[in-house]
Amino acid sequence: MNKLPIFYGIIPARYASKRFQGKPLAKILGKPMFWHVYERARKCLELSQIVLATDDERIASSAKSLNVPVVMTRNDHISGTDRVLEAAEKLCVPENAVIVNIQGDEPTLEPDMLSELVQPLESPEIHVTTLARKIHSKEAENPDLVKVVFAKDHKALYFSRAPVPVSRNGKKDELYGHIGLYAFRMKILRQFVILGPSRLEVVEKLEQLRLLENGIPIHVVITNYRSIGVDRLEDIKTVSKILQGEN
Repeated sequence: MNKLPIFYGIIPARYASKRFQGKPLAKILGKPMFWHVYERARKCLELSQIVLATDDERIASSAKSLNVPVVMTRNDHISGTDRVLEAAEKLCVPENAVIVNIQGDEPTLEPDMLSELVQPLESPEIHVTTLARKIHSKEAENPDLVKVVFAKDHKALYFSRAPVPVSRNGKKDELYGHIGLYAFRMKILRQFVILGPSRLEVVEKLEQLRLLENGIPIHVVITNYRSIGVDRLEDIKTVSKILQGEN
């Protein structure tokens, strides 16, 4: 019988951002955004440990004041996944561990989404998982909402900012929006960073394409949940209303 892996959650959080400077510290109902993400992630029973990974002392100081475990990382990482790897190595996670990359700008994250994400990794044949949900054709027109196309066995075929697949017969029920949560086996996470940015990754500005271009399959899990990410300052009002409604 295969021994089940240990699951670690890492939330990358950087201060610098072209669209939203200091986003992890943005206040939502009186608490910084990273705190909401952490509090929701820790409700996932499968995760044995959850930490914030940052390169900014302001974020680290705020995390410590709120009793959120934090790991300091370098400030020259080109992606959040690179930061996640450094944090995992600093935590000395075991080689059979699974690292869950939890986006730091998803304060309405449903804990069950993390459970759905890690469940397939109980099978040793699966090395990377991510989530997707069914979307309408109007949603698909938004380039900020990444679309994913996958095969019958749920292996991802392609991710794009374009509305793919394009329907030539009028059917519009094959559109799936990608949800930017990932779970990696530690070996694959290291491999991802070593490979460096790929051709299509640079074109689409989508780092998950690095795996597909190098023949590393991504298993897509379909979820009925949706999480509202914060891309711009005006999104704070939206997620605040959602969280207030829950409370």
